[in-house]
Order: sequence, then structure tokens, then C-alpha cells
Amino acid sequence: MFRFAQHDKTRSVEPPRVLNVEDLRRAAKRRLPRVVFDYIDGGAEDERTLRANCHAFEEVTFRPRCAVATPACDLRVSVLGKSLSTPLILAPVGSSRLMYPHGEEAAASAAGAAGIAYALSTLSGCRLEDVADASKGPLWYQLYLVGGRDCALSAIERAKAAGFSALVVTIDTAVAGMRERDLRNGVKELLSGNLGSKLPFVSQLLIKPHWLAAFLADGGLMKFQNVVIPGKGPMLYADVTAALEHAAVTWDDLNWIRQAWSAPIIIKGIHTGDDARRAVDVGASALVVSNHGGRQLDSVAPTLRILPEVVASVGGHIEVLLDGGIRRGSDIVKALCLGARAVMVGRAYAYGLGAAGGSGVARAIEILRADLIRTLKLLGCASVAELDRSYVDVPTQWLEK
Repeated sequence: MFRFAQHDKTRSVEPPRVLNVEDLRRAAKRRLPRVVFDYIDGGAEDERTLRANCHAFEEVTFRPRCAVATPACDLRVSVLGKSLSTPLILAPVGSSRLMYPHGEEAAASAAGAAGIAYALSTLSGCRLEDVADASKGPLWYQLYLVGGRDCALSAIERAKAAGFSALVVTIDTAVAGMRERDLRNGVKELLSGNLGSKLPFVSQLLIKPHWLAAFLADGGLMKFQNVVIPGKGPMLYADVTAALEHAAVTWDDLNWIRQAWSAPIIIKGIHTGDDARRAVDVGASALVVSNHGGRQLDSVAPTLRILPEVVASVGGHIEVLLDGGIRRGSDIVKALCLGARAVMVGRAYAYGLGAAGGSGVARAIEILRADLIRTLKLLGCASVAELDRSYVDVPTQWLEK
């Protein structure tokens, strides 16, 4: 029975049913309750930055070398000393267990099978040790300071022991962004203990019986297993929003984090050249140009537009990654042409996870990889290592800073 169920999940995301990430998005929307789908899909306030992250790729156009034979393309890249089969990392996505049972483990397993890295969110429903056991690839641990320094230090020690090779410190979450879809869908009410306040919003769960049955079989509403409060145990889901407001990361925090973690540190949430230089100054090994997928401060510039400024600011001293708006393999190529070592994707694989679990994540990776190879061949470029700005035309105003 289990083998048949797995086969059905795989078939549900195979071509011609699913040809691109947008097809995975639609499949996830069909399977998930509105409150869960909008958690993946939505952004802050008017969602200007959410849309702009994707639209920015439309402003960069290709300059192909034609009549060039490229029978094979080399996609391999080294990131923080680890060889990846593709310049792609699965970004930390909190609460992945809401999308599919043991969601973080499923995503990490798919990443490892594909030879790429997976970054686990602090706000995970799965224990970091179980995620480590599920993957054969490089693993990064993303750090929030929810629960305080002692909680963070405990998680750092656990991540070390479990074999995580890098720490991702997210710096753009002083408070949670104003995600209006979540409020309209009754997230606060569904998490409360008041039955009367829940009732207007429960129907969106009941009309997705397959998701609901899987959710309940997986233990129902999860706790955050990697945020263990001394004397209390794992943090409750309902407590996280308030905890984030007391968990802002400052540049000074990098001092004690560095003392606790001797392996590479990646700073995620860089929006400007000035902050990029500070990341270099505090000893980061890499940074991620990221606006949290448009989920925090709305009306900030799309990440692709900021990428040239950041690359110029660090002068090759640390590795630069890009996060935000990646939906096609051609988007990855454009980011690499503008100086990124690799890209991180969140929604692209979260849609796959919501649609079909690990099979959906594997399909998202497969789609992006196939797109990437096809784009390189059409550009007349045999290797991602050869990509540079000569393969693209970029709006001049992007290069003025």
C-alpha cells in the first residue's frame, strides 16, 4: 500500500502534469488548506517586493553565443568548500511540517539525493538530528535567537554534533513582517485555545480531508523541536511571533556566535553594499542577498537588482549567494552572470513539498536543473564556471552604485 501511495505521489508531479514551478504551485494550492498555502505563497503588506523579486529577472536579457556545440554542461560548483552538483541550495523554510508530514526531513532527503545543500530553519517541526539522518548532502543550520542565547547555544552544539557544516544567521527579522494573508486566514485564531474564535476559520481545514488526515497522523500542530526552552521544553507554535520580537540579531551578536561556531558562517538578509562590507568585517564566509522573499519589509529592492552592488562591495573576499524570485533555471543563470556563486530557493521547492512531499521537492530540483542545462546550451556555454556579465544585458541603473 505504501509503495502504491509513493508511486501515486510521484506520478502526480511528473510531466506533462507538471512542467514548471508554477505547475507545482497550482498543485500545492489544490492540496493545501488556504491558511497553509498562503503562508508559503504570500508576502508582506502589498506584496510589492514579493512580485518584484520575480519581475526583476525579466529586466535582464541574454546575449547568446550561437553556432557553438555544447554536448554536455558542467553544473558543478564549490560553495564553502563543499562540492554541489548544481549551484542550488534549498533555503530555510519554517514550518515545513505543515506542508507535508516530516516535511523538513523529506526536503533534506531530496536535496541530498540531488547532490545539493539544504538549510534547515530554526523554526522546524523536525528535530535537527532527524533531518541530518535523512540527508546524504551538505546541511546548514539557520539560526534565529528565539528563546534567547541559551537556546541558540544549545541548538548550535546540537547542530555541530549532528554534522551540520555551516551556520546561516538571518539578520532581517527584527519583528515578523505584516503578512496580511495570514491575518485574514485566521492564523492567530486557529492557534488560540478559544473554540469560538476558531470556528469561522476551521472550514478551510475540513475541506482538505487528505491534508487534514496526514496532518493529524503526523501529530497535529507541531512544536519547534530545535528551540528548547530550559525547564519548559520545545517552543509552542503559538509563542513564536512574540518570541521573534525579542530575538533581533545585531552585529555584536556575531561575536559570541563566532565563538560558539568555528565552522563557516553565512549572513542572510543583506540588502546593501554597506551591510555586505560589515559581513566581511565580522568574519562571515558567505552572505546571502535576500529580502526574505518579500515577507519582511515591503518596498525594498528586488534581490537581483541589489546583487551587482553587493558583489562589487565585497570584492571577492567572501562568497555571495542570491535568494528571492527564482522560478526558472534561466533565473539561476542570470544570478550567476551577475556574480552569485550559487542561489537559494525557498518557494520553488516549498510548492513541490506542499504538492507531493519529497517527490514534489525532487521534481522542483529536477525542473530547475533541466532548465539550467537547456539555458546553458542555448547560450553556447559549457560550464557554470564560465558564466559572466558578457552573457547578459543589464539595466544601466543597476550598475551605478
